[in-house]
Amino acid sequence: MDTPWGTQGTAPDPALAHAVAIADIRAAATRIEGVASRTPTLCFARLDERAGAQFILKCENLQPIGAFKIRGATNAMLRLDDDARARSVLTYSSGNHAQAIAYAAARLAVPAVIVMPDNAPRVKLDATRRFLADAPAGSEVVLYDPARASREVLGRQLAEERGLHLIPPYDHPDVIAGQGTAALELLENHPDLDALFVPCGGGGLLSGSAVAAKALAPACRVVGVEPDLADDATRSFNAGVLHTVHNPPTIADGARTPFLGRYTFPLVRAHVDEMMTVTEAEIARATLLCFDMLRLVVEPSGALGLAGAIRQATRGSRVGVIVSGGNIDFDRLRDLRTLAGQPE
Repeated sequence: MDTPWGTQGTAPDPALAHAVAIADIRAAATRIEGVASRTPTLCFARLDERAGAQFILKCENLQPIGAFKIRGATNAMLRLDDDARARSVLTYSSGNHAQAIAYAAARLAVPAVIVMPDNAPRVKLDATRRFLADAPAGSEVVLYDPARASREVLGRQLAEERGLHLIPPYDHPDVIAGQGTAALELLENHPDLDALFVPCGGGGLLSGSAVAAKALAPACRVVGVEPDLADDATRSFNAGVLHTVHNPPTIADGARTPFLGRYTFPLVRAHVDEMMTVTEAEIARATLLCFDMLRLVVEPSGALGLAGAIRQATRGSRVGVIVSGGNIDFDRLRDLRTLAGQPE
Protein backbone atom coordinates (compact mmCIF):
# COMPACT_ATOMS: atom_id res chain seq x y z
CA MET A 1 0.00 0.00 0.00
CA ASP A 2 1.29 3.46 -0.88
CA THR A 3 1.23 6.01 1.95
CA PRO A 4 1.74 9.80 1.87
CA TRP A 5 5.37 9.23 2.90
CA GLY A 6 6.42 5.80 1.63
CA THR A 7 5.35 2.27 0.78
CA GLN A 8 5.18 -0.99 2.68
CA GLY A 9 8.73 -2.01 3.52
CA THR A 10 9.99 1.56 4.00
CA ALA A 11 12.37 2.01 6.94
CA PRO A 12 11.78 4.83 9.46
CA ASP A 13 13.91 7.95 9.12
CA PRO A 14 16.30 7.96 12.11
CA ALA A 15 16.61 11.75 11.85
CA LEU A 16 12.96 12.00 12.98
CA ALA A 17 13.37 9.80 16.07
CA HIS A 18 13.68 12.98 18.15
CA ALA A 19 11.30 15.21 16.21
CA VAL A 20 9.31 15.70 19.42
CA ALA A 21 11.06 16.29 22.76
CA ILE A 22 9.87 16.70 26.33
CA ALA A 23 10.24 20.49 25.97
CA ASP A 24 7.68 20.42 23.13
CA ILE A 25 5.27 18.45 25.31
CA ARG A 26 5.69 20.80 28.27
CA ALA A 27 5.09 23.80 25.99
CA ALA A 28 1.98 22.12 24.59
CA ALA A 29 0.64 21.53 28.12
CA THR A 30 0.80 25.26 28.81
CA ARG A 31 -0.63 26.16 25.40
CA ILE A 32 -3.73 23.95 25.55
CA GLU A 33 -4.72 24.85 29.11
CA GLY A 34 -8.29 26.13 29.17
CA VAL A 35 -9.39 24.17 26.10
CA ALA A 36 -8.32 20.62 26.97
CA SER A 37 -8.92 19.38 30.51
CA ARG A 38 -6.40 18.01 32.99
CA THR A 39 -8.21 14.69 33.37
CA PRO A 40 -8.22 12.70 36.62
CA THR A 41 -6.20 9.59 37.38
CA LEU A 42 -8.39 6.98 39.05
CA CYS A 43 -7.69 3.79 40.99
CA PHE A 44 -10.17 0.98 41.68
CA ALA A 45 -9.61 -1.59 44.45
CA ARG A 46 -11.81 -4.17 42.70
CA LEU A 47 -9.78 -3.87 39.51
CA ASP A 48 -6.50 -4.17 41.42
CA GLU A 49 -7.73 -7.29 43.22
CA ARG A 50 -8.76 -8.86 39.94
CA ALA A 51 -5.51 -8.00 38.14
CA GLY A 52 -3.12 -8.62 41.02
CA ALA A 53 -1.45 -5.25 40.35
CA GLN A 54 -2.14 -1.60 41.10
CA PHE A 55 -3.74 0.05 38.08
CA ILE A 56 -3.78 3.84 37.67
CA LEU A 57 -6.16 4.90 34.88
CA LYS A 58 -5.68 8.22 33.07
CA CYS A 59 -9.26 8.97 32.07
CA GLU A 60 -9.18 10.79 28.75
CA ASN A 61 -12.78 9.69 28.24
CA LEU A 62 -13.61 12.63 30.55
CA GLN A 63 -12.29 15.27 28.13
CA PRO A 64 -14.88 17.78 26.79
CA ILE A 65 -15.08 15.78 23.56
CA GLY A 66 -14.75 12.40 25.31
CA ALA A 67 -11.24 11.61 24.00
CA PHE A 68 -7.55 12.56 24.19
CA LYS A 69 -7.56 13.92 20.64
CA ILE A 70 -8.52 17.37 21.89
CA ARG A 71 -4.95 17.78 23.14
CA GLY A 72 -3.15 17.40 19.82
CA ALA A 73 -5.81 19.20 17.78
CA THR A 74 -5.77 22.24 20.08
CA ASN A 75 -1.98 22.42 20.19
CA ALA A 76 -1.68 22.19 16.41
CA MET A 77 -4.33 24.86 15.82
CA LEU A 78 -2.79 27.23 18.34
CA ARG A 79 0.55 26.87 16.57
CA LEU A 80 -0.89 28.19 13.28
CA ASP A 81 -0.14 31.71 12.14
CA ASP A 82 -2.93 34.21 11.45
CA ASP A 83 -2.91 33.55 7.70
CA ALA A 84 -3.34 29.79 8.13
CA ARG A 85 -6.18 30.30 10.62
CA ALA A 86 -7.97 32.65 8.25
CA ARG A 87 -7.71 30.16 5.33
CA SER A 88 -9.33 27.36 7.35
CA VAL A 89 -8.01 23.96 8.38
CA LEU A 90 -8.79 20.48 7.08
CA THR A 91 -8.49 17.10 8.68
CA TYR A 92 -9.61 13.50 8.12
CA SER A 93 -10.73 11.20 10.91
CA SER A 94 -13.01 8.30 11.81
CA GLY A 95 -14.36 10.30 14.71
CA ASN A 96 -12.42 11.45 17.76
CA HIS A 97 -9.90 13.68 15.96
CA ALA A 98 -12.81 15.00 13.90
CA GLN A 99 -14.60 16.01 17.08
CA ALA A 100 -11.41 17.52 18.46
CA ILE A 101 -10.84 19.73 15.42
CA ALA A 102 -14.51 20.73 15.37
CA TYR A 103 -14.49 21.62 19.08
CA ALA A 104 -11.23 23.57 18.80
CA ALA A 105 -12.47 25.30 15.64
CA ALA A 106 -15.50 26.59 17.52
CA ARG A 107 -13.46 27.64 20.58
CA LEU A 108 -10.70 29.33 18.55
CA ALA A 109 -12.91 30.74 15.76
CA VAL A 110 -11.12 28.88 12.95
CA PRO A 111 -13.12 27.48 9.99
CA ALA A 112 -12.70 23.71 9.58
CA VAL A 113 -13.43 21.11 6.88
CA ILE A 114 -13.53 17.55 8.22
CA VAL A 115 -13.39 14.42 6.04
CA MET A 116 -15.10 11.43 7.70
CA PRO A 117 -16.00 7.90 6.54
CA ASP A 118 -19.69 7.39 5.89
CA ASN A 119 -19.64 4.44 8.32
CA ALA A 120 -18.21 6.45 11.21
CA PRO A 121 -19.92 5.75 14.56
CA ARG A 122 -23.09 7.82 14.66
CA VAL A 123 -22.25 9.27 18.07
CA LYS A 124 -18.97 10.66 16.69
CA LEU A 125 -20.45 11.99 13.45
CA ASP A 126 -23.32 13.69 15.27
CA ALA A 127 -20.98 15.26 17.83
CA THR A 128 -18.65 16.56 15.10
CA ARG A 129 -21.54 18.23 13.31
CA ARG A 130 -22.83 19.66 16.59
CA PHE A 131 -19.46 21.25 17.43
CA LEU A 132 -19.03 22.58 13.87
CA ALA A 133 -22.37 24.35 14.13
CA ASP A 134 -20.61 26.86 16.41
CA ALA A 135 -17.53 27.20 14.18
CA PRO A 136 -17.09 30.01 11.60
CA ALA A 137 -18.82 29.97 8.21
CA GLY A 138 -17.35 27.55 5.69
CA SER A 139 -17.00 24.73 8.19
CA GLU A 140 -18.40 21.39 7.02
CA VAL A 141 -18.22 17.59 7.20
CA VAL A 142 -17.33 15.80 3.95
CA LEU A 143 -18.29 12.10 3.92
CA TYR A 144 -16.55 9.41 1.86
CA ASP A 145 -16.85 5.65 1.28
CA PRO A 146 -13.82 3.96 2.94
CA ALA A 147 -14.21 0.94 0.65
CA ARG A 148 -13.65 3.13 -2.40
CA ALA A 149 -11.38 5.96 -1.28
CA SER A 150 -8.40 6.68 0.97
CA ARG A 151 -9.00 9.39 3.53
CA GLU A 152 -5.36 10.50 3.30
CA VAL A 153 -5.52 10.89 -0.48
CA LEU A 154 -8.94 12.60 -0.42
CA GLY A 155 -7.94 14.89 2.43
CA ARG A 156 -4.74 16.04 0.77
CA GLN A 157 -6.56 16.54 -2.53
CA LEU A 158 -9.21 18.76 -0.92
CA ALA A 159 -6.60 20.71 1.03
CA GLU A 160 -4.67 21.47 -2.17
CA GLU A 161 -7.79 22.34 -4.18
CA ARG A 162 -9.19 24.69 -1.53
CA GLY A 163 -5.93 26.07 -0.14
CA LEU A 164 -6.59 24.72 3.36
CA HIS A 165 -4.06 23.96 6.09
CA LEU A 166 -3.96 20.21 6.79
CA ILE A 167 -3.84 18.99 10.39
CA PRO A 168 -3.57 15.18 10.18
CA PRO A 169 -4.96 13.04 13.00
CA TYR A 170 -1.61 11.80 14.27
CA ASP A 171 1.39 12.28 11.99
CA HIS A 172 2.43 15.84 12.87
CA PRO A 173 4.92 17.03 15.54
CA ASP A 174 2.47 19.52 17.05
CA VAL A 175 -0.26 16.87 17.26
CA ILE A 176 2.14 14.35 18.80
CA ALA A 177 3.38 16.88 21.37
CA GLY A 178 -0.19 17.67 22.35
CA GLN A 179 -1.09 14.01 22.77
CA GLY A 180 1.99 13.50 24.94
CA THR A 181 0.56 15.84 27.57
CA ALA A 182 -1.75 13.02 28.75
CA ALA A 183 1.23 10.91 29.86
CA LEU A 184 2.99 14.03 31.14
CA GLU A 185 0.11 14.68 33.55
CA LEU A 186 -0.09 11.02 34.59
CA LEU A 187 3.63 10.76 35.33
CA GLU A 188 3.76 14.08 37.15
CA ASN A 189 1.30 12.56 39.63
CA HIS A 190 2.69 8.99 39.53
CA PRO A 191 6.39 9.03 38.61
CA ASP A 192 7.07 5.56 40.01
CA LEU A 193 5.14 3.48 37.47
CA ASP A 194 6.63 0.16 36.44
CA ALA A 195 4.79 0.13 33.11
CA LEU A 196 2.55 2.32 30.96
CA PHE A 197 0.05 0.76 28.55
CA VAL A 198 -1.08 3.02 25.70
CA PRO A 199 -3.59 2.39 22.86
CA CYS A 200 -2.12 2.60 19.38
CA GLY A 201 -3.80 3.52 16.12
CA GLY A 202 -1.57 5.79 14.06
CA GLY A 203 0.86 6.19 16.94
CA GLY A 204 0.36 9.85 17.90
CA LEU A 205 -0.72 9.17 21.48
CA LEU A 206 1.78 6.32 21.85
CA SER A 207 4.80 8.21 20.53
CA GLY A 208 4.03 11.36 22.54
CA SER A 209 3.40 9.30 25.68
CA ALA A 210 6.65 7.37 25.21
CA VAL A 211 8.69 10.56 24.83
CA ALA A 212 7.15 11.90 28.05
CA ALA A 213 7.69 8.62 29.91
CA LYS A 214 11.35 8.28 28.95
CA ALA A 215 12.00 11.85 30.13
CA LEU A 216 10.07 11.68 33.42
CA ALA A 217 10.36 7.99 34.35
CA PRO A 218 13.15 6.27 32.36
CA ALA A 219 12.61 2.95 34.15
CA CYS A 220 8.93 2.81 33.17
CA ARG A 221 8.29 0.24 30.45
CA VAL A 222 6.12 1.69 27.68
CA VAL A 223 3.85 -0.81 25.91
CA GLY A 224 1.74 0.02 22.87
CA VAL A 225 -1.47 -1.98 22.41
CA GLU A 226 -3.44 -2.50 19.21
CA PRO A 227 -6.01 -5.01 17.93
CA ASP A 228 -4.98 -8.36 16.45
CA LEU A 229 -7.02 -7.40 13.38
CA ALA A 230 -5.15 -4.10 12.94
CA ASP A 231 -1.62 -5.11 13.84
CA ASP A 232 0.33 -2.96 11.37
CA ALA A 233 2.16 -1.04 14.12
CA THR A 234 3.22 -4.21 15.92
CA ARG A 235 4.51 -5.76 12.70
CA SER A 236 6.27 -2.51 11.77
CA PHE A 237 7.84 -2.21 15.22
CA ASN A 238 9.12 -5.78 15.23
CA ALA A 239 10.34 -5.82 11.63
CA GLY A 240 11.86 -2.34 11.55
CA VAL A 241 10.13 -1.53 8.26
CA LEU A 242 6.64 -0.24 7.51
CA HIS A 243 3.70 -2.64 7.38
CA THR A 244 0.18 -1.52 6.42
CA VAL A 245 -3.44 -2.67 6.70
CA HIS A 246 -6.53 -1.66 4.75
CA ASN A 247 -9.82 -0.92 6.53
CA PRO A 248 -9.34 -3.62 9.23
CA PRO A 249 -12.63 -4.99 10.67
CA THR A 250 -11.86 -4.35 14.34
CA ILE A 251 -14.44 -3.07 16.83
CA ALA A 252 -11.82 -0.54 17.92
CA ASP A 253 -12.65 1.95 15.16
CA GLY A 254 -10.07 4.47 16.39
CA ALA A 255 -7.34 1.90 15.64
CA ARG A 256 -8.33 1.31 12.01
CA THR A 257 -5.54 3.59 10.80
CA PRO A 258 -3.71 1.90 7.92
CA PHE A 259 -0.11 2.64 8.91
CA LEU A 260 2.26 4.40 11.27
CA GLY A 261 3.29 7.84 10.09
CA ARG A 262 6.49 9.43 8.86
CA TYR A 263 6.99 10.93 12.33
CA THR A 264 5.26 8.40 14.55
CA PHE A 265 7.10 5.35 13.20
CA PRO A 266 10.63 6.50 14.13
CA LEU A 267 9.40 7.95 17.44
CA VAL A 268 7.72 4.67 18.37
CA ARG A 269 10.78 2.68 17.38
CA ALA A 270 13.06 4.92 19.43
CA HIS A 271 11.02 5.36 22.62
CA VAL A 272 8.54 2.46 22.97
CA ASP A 273 9.74 -0.73 24.69
CA GLU A 274 7.19 -3.20 23.33
CA MET A 275 4.18 -3.54 21.06
CA MET A 276 1.46 -6.12 21.71
CA THR A 277 -1.92 -7.03 20.24
CA VAL A 278 -5.18 -8.07 21.88
CA THR A 279 -8.12 -10.04 20.54
CA GLU A 280 -11.55 -8.64 19.75
CA ALA A 281 -12.92 -10.61 22.72
CA GLU A 282 -10.32 -9.07 25.04
CA ILE A 283 -11.18 -5.59 23.81
CA ALA A 284 -14.90 -6.25 24.35
CA ARG A 285 -14.30 -7.63 27.86
CA ALA A 286 -12.15 -4.63 28.85
CA THR A 287 -14.78 -2.21 27.53
CA LEU A 288 -17.55 -3.98 29.44
CA LEU A 289 -15.42 -4.18 32.60
CA CYS A 290 -15.28 -0.39 32.54
CA PHE A 291 -19.07 -0.21 32.29
CA ASP A 292 -19.97 -2.98 34.71
CA MET A 293 -17.27 -2.80 37.39
CA LEU A 294 -15.79 0.70 37.18
CA ARG A 295 -18.86 2.61 35.99
CA LEU A 296 -16.81 4.35 33.32
CA VAL A 297 -18.09 4.93 29.78
CA VAL A 298 -15.24 3.75 27.53
CA GLU A 299 -15.22 2.92 23.82
CA PRO A 300 -13.42 -0.18 22.47
CA SER A 301 -10.46 1.87 21.19
CA GLY A 302 -10.22 3.53 24.58
CA ALA A 303 -10.03 0.16 26.33
CA LEU A 304 -7.07 -1.18 24.33
CA GLY A 305 -4.52 -0.21 26.97
CA LEU A 306 -6.58 -1.79 29.73
CA ALA A 307 -6.99 -5.01 27.73
CA GLY A 308 -3.23 -5.21 27.28
CA ALA A 309 -2.50 -4.42 30.93
CA ILE A 310 -4.95 -7.06 32.20
CA ARG A 311 -3.19 -9.72 30.18
CA GLN A 312 0.41 -8.67 30.80
CA ALA A 313 0.71 -6.74 34.08
CA THR A 314 3.17 -8.30 36.53
CA ARG A 315 1.77 -9.24 39.94
CA GLY A 316 2.44 -6.50 42.48
CA SER A 317 3.48 -3.91 39.91
CA ARG A 318 2.26 -0.31 39.53
CA VAL A 319 0.73 0.07 36.08
CA GLY A 320 -0.41 3.19 34.28
CA VAL A 321 -3.14 2.85 31.65
CA ILE A 322 -4.27 5.60 29.30
CA VAL A 323 -8.01 5.24 28.73
CA SER A 324 -8.08 7.14 25.48
CA GLY A 325 -11.78 7.73 24.81
CA GLY A 326 -15.40 7.11 25.70
CA ASN A 327 -17.42 7.90 22.57
CA ILE A 328 -19.45 4.74 22.10
CA ASP A 329 -22.81 4.02 20.53
CA PHE A 330 -24.74 2.42 23.39
CA ASP A 331 -26.67 0.18 21.02
CA ARG A 332 -23.36 -1.67 20.47
CA LEU A 333 -23.31 -3.01 24.04
CA ARG A 334 -25.31 -6.12 23.19
CA ASP A 335 -22.88 -7.00 20.39
CA LEU A 336 -19.96 -6.42 22.75
CA ARG A 337 -21.44 -8.81 25.30
CA THR A 338 -21.84 -11.45 22.62
CA LEU A 339 -18.29 -10.95 21.45
CA ALA A 340 -17.02 -11.11 25.05
CA GLY A 341 -18.94 -14.35 25.66
CA GLN A 342 -21.03 -12.76 28.39
CA PRO A 343 -24.73 -13.60 28.90
CA GLU A 344 -27.33 -10.88 28.67
